[in-house]
Amino acid sequence: MSIIEKALNKLNREGNELNPIVNRDSNNSPQNSILLSTEEPICKQNKTSNVNDDKNPIIEINWKHLSDLGFVAPGSSNTEAIEEYRNIKRPLVNNAFGNGSEGIIRSNLILITSSLPGEGKTFTAINLALSIANELDKKVLLIDADVARPSVSKTLGINQSPGLIEYLDGADINFSDIIIRTSIPGLSVIPAGKLHNFSTELLSSNKMALFVEELSNRYPDRIVIFDSPPLLAATQAEVLARLVGQVVLVIEAEKTLQNVVMEAVGKLISCDVVLAVFNKTKRNLDINYYGYGYGYGHYAH
Repeated sequence: MSIIEKALNKLNREGNELNPIVNRDSNNSPQNSILLSTEEPICKQNKTSNVNDDKNPIIEINWKHLSDLGFVAPGSSNTEAIEEYRNIKRPLVNNAFGNGSEGIIRSNLILITSSLPGEGKTFTAINLALSIANELDKKVLLIDADVARPSVSKTLGINQSPGLIEYLDGADINFSDIIIRTSIPGLSVIPAGKLHNFSTELLSSNKMALFVEELSNRYPDRIVIFDSPPLLAATQAEVLARLVGQVVLVIEAEKTLQNVVMEAVGKLISCDVVLAVFNKTKRNLDINYYGYGYGYGHYAH
């Protein structure tokens, strides 16, 4: 029995006594989040050309609108959500830069995904990026890799093109052409770009492998977060998961069936570290648990 399966069983057994972190989704409804992990080896890739975003213009994003939707944007008064994402990001940042990073290839590359649509992966990806970017010594690059349904770009109100697909599909598009700087000094965004019939092949191409290797190695102080399609709805997520060091699987608690979660987990066996966020839990839970794998300690919520 896997670690996540054990945790799900424990969650079912102790449901009335558990109390994990409470998040809020884009509709400002309560969400609870619990972090778990497991680990497997992943292969290495080669390096590619230089990337530089220092001279790009700054795009203004309506942070107040995002704050009103429950995001931990600048100026947000949702102190509960801010504290929750501090807890969620802690093991991820430790895996990327701390003692937990030892043995994890491309530890600063994080994929956010889910089993099915609607479980809150984009909400989690954006909030995680905002929370990490608010740290004084951290930079975050948020990549909208859900190229069929680019939710990050839509949520942030970014319509600029070209994006990731144009970069992978064209020889005349540079990294500096697709990266967007925001008014948060530590946060940059790459939009998904145009719809493409061969997006899966582009994401699994040598150019993509070289691109992520460069992102991981050239900027050791930067965390790169990929918002990907759901694992069971599209093949791109499984392809992208092989390129990163950490994967966060967002699970809609009390709705997503355990066998569905385990099918999704089965597609992540080649990943270094897999963590789970239980999202949208509607009851108060109180659980003491130990994480497994890199950078985990004792949590009591």
